[in-house]
Amino acid sequence: MEKARIYMDWNATAPLLPEAREAFLRVGLMNGNPSSVHREGRAVRSEIEAARRKVAAAAGARPADVVFTSGATEAANLVLTPDYRMGRAPLRIGRLFVSAVEHKAVFEGGRFAPADISVLPVDANGVVDLAKLEAALAAHDAASGLPMVALMLANNETGVIQPAAEAAKLVHAVGGVVAVDAVQALGRIPVDIAALDADFLILSSHKIGGPKGAGALVARGEAMMPSPLVRGGGQEKGHRSGTENAASIAGFGVAAGIAANDIAGRAAALRTARDAIEARMRLAAPELTVHGAAVGRLPNTAFFSLPGLKSETGQIAFDLEGIALSAGSACSSGKVGESHVLKAMGLDPRMGALRISIGTTTTEEDIERTVAAFAKIAGRLTASRAA
Repeated sequence: MEKARIYMDWNATAPLLPEAREAFLRVGLMNGNPSSVHREGRAVRSEIEAARRKVAAAAGARPADVVFTSGATEAANLVLTPDYRMGRAPLRIGRLFVSAVEHKAVFEGGRFAPADISVLPVDANGVVDLAKLEAALAAHDAASGLPMVALMLANNETGVIQPAAEAAKLVHAVGGVVAVDAVQALGRIPVDIAALDADFLILSSHKIGGPKGAGALVARGEAMMPSPLVRGGGQEKGHRSGTENAASIAGFGVAAGIAANDIAGRAAALRTARDAIEARMRLAAPELTVHGAAVGRLPNTAFFSLPGLKSETGQIAFDLEGIALSAGSACSSGKVGESHVLKAMGLDPRMGALRISIGTTTTEEDIERTVAAFAKIAGRLTASRAA
C-alpha cells in the first residue's frame, strides 16, 4: 500500500482550513450580488464586510482601509503605480525602489516604467542594506515626484525577515511612501500596519489557509490612494471594480481570524519543528548550507543547498519519495529556474536550492520521512561522486 504523501510546501500555498472551506462553500451557494439592495444582495454584502473586519484586525488596520483583490499579485499591481491621489488632488510618485530579493510580483514594478525602478542591494544573508537605501533616497530627484519603497516583511524563499519598520522610518523622513509585502508573514510573525509604519500592506488568502482567488491591499488611511487598476462599476469604493469574489473573501476572513490568534505559540511550535529538520539534515549531510540561518527568519521555513544537487533534480527526487517541497517561488508556471534571491545574496544561482516550509498540521512522522528522504538523496550524491 502506497504511503500517504507529505506536504512540505506551505509557503507556496497553505492547505485549505476546514473553517475557511465551510465559509467558502456556504457563501458560494448564496444567491445575490453584493451590490444589490435586496435581501439576498445584502446577505452577501454582510459576509464580505464581516471578512473585511477580520482581515483588518489581523493587519492592525481599520475595515474601511481594506481593499479586496483577486490576490496578492493584483494588490501589488494596484499599489505599485506612479499615479496617486491625495484626497481629490493628483499625487505623483517619481521612482520606485525595490529590494533585490522581492517576489516577482513586486520586483517587476507594477505600473512603473522600467526606467523608473531602482533595485536595492541586500547583504549575504539576504537583508536589505539600509545604508544603501538611505543613500538612494538622499540622491532621489524630488522634482520627479515622491519616492516609493516596496519591501517584503519576510522573504518567500529564505524566510528572512526584513527591517521593514526601520526602512519605513528612512522613507518617511524624506516624505516617501512605503508598501510592505506581508504575504508570507501574516499568521507567522506579528503584522501590524502601524507598528511597521507602512502606508500599505499586501496580503494573500491562500498563504494562510484561505481559498485561492482573494487578496487585499490594506492602507494606513484613505487620504492617499493609488489610481484604480481595475475600473468599472465602482466596487470597493472605486478602488477595485468588479463584483467581489464573495466566497473566497469569506474564506479569507475566516482564515485571517485564525491566523491572528496565538501567533507566538504557533511560531514557537513551528520553529522547534523547523530547527529539528535542519539539525537532522545536517547530521545526514554536514556540507548542507541553510540560507539566511544567521539572521531572523520565518519560523516555518528552511531554504537549503547541497553541493551537486540541482533544484529540479532535488524536487523530482523528493516527489518520487512522496514529499512535496519546492525550489522557492511557485509563481513561474511550474518552471524551476535560477533563484534571483541567491544571486542577490552573492551566491551562484546555479548552485540550486530547495525550500521546506511547514505548517500547523506538520507531524513528527512527516519530519522523519522528509529527513529520511533527504538522507537517501544525499547518500546517492555521495556515492555518485565516489564512483
